[in-house]
Amino acid sequence: MNNTDDIKQDVHDFWNSQACGTQFTDKEKYTIEYFEEIEENRYKVSPEIFSFAQFTRFKGKKLLEVGVGAGTDFLQWVRAGAIATGIDLTNEAIDHVAHRLSLYGLEAEKMLVADSENLPFSENSFDVVYSWGVIHHTPDTPKAMSEIIRVLKTGGTAKVMIYHRHSILVYFFWMKHALLKFKLWKSLKWVLWNHMESIGTKAYTRKEVKEMLAGQPVTDVVIKPILCYYDRMERFNPFFRFCGKIAAIFLGGDRAGWFLTIEFKKM
Repeated sequence: MNNTDDIKQDVHDFWNSQACGTQFTDKEKYTIEYFEEIEENRYKVSPEIFSFAQFTRFKGKKLLEVGVGAGTDFLQWVRAGAIATGIDLTNEAIDHVAHRLSLYGLEAEKMLVADSENLPFSENSFDVVYSWGVIHHTPDTPKAMSEIIRVLKTGGTAKVMIYHRHSILVYFFWMKHALLKFKLWKSLKWVLWNHMESIGTKAYTRKEVKEMLAGQPVTDVVIKPILCYYDRMERFNPFFRFCGKIAAIFLGGDRAGWFLTIEFKKM
């Protein structure tokens, strides 16, 4: 395998060992209590998902979610009446979704293990493509974005969140993993690559997203960072939460947010 294949395998192994979001519960796996605690935590930490996804607006629409994780957002799409297809790089994630839907008596259009860089669908297949916090983990993120555009129908809507490099969380991560370890020459990219979730994690600037979309058949592009729970240091003690507030004031609030949301339509 080449280096890219090695990284993708490492990413697969990391998320296959524990589906995204499942680390926040100690309930018995695949029980209602297990899934409900995962859901409660996800939307307590990231309530921004609701206003961004707008689950209830796409009833009857063909939807693809790229990277379903534990299936929390995917469940909302199915509940809201979307004709939902979900893919993930790992069997662990697809198993979670299958158990979850069965537990609630719901059915999806399709669920399968697939690579975001090579989506197994024809061009112009979906009215909506949604992906929250996923494609920054794959080695070739621009390729994954191109695939999202390829499978989107003309006039269809894409809703994607990737990590924002110029964010308060990243600056704090750099302080922890570079400054305090006397590695001042290490970049923000290096810190994320080596210390954020699976190996090879990346984050982008708004300019880089615009470059990623340049030449693509897209219109009505909206790129918006969102200051979130992680930027505000809400999981830490009052001192760190105070530091997060001060940083937000000096760095411009949402402009320094960790979540970088991207919306567009396909021409």
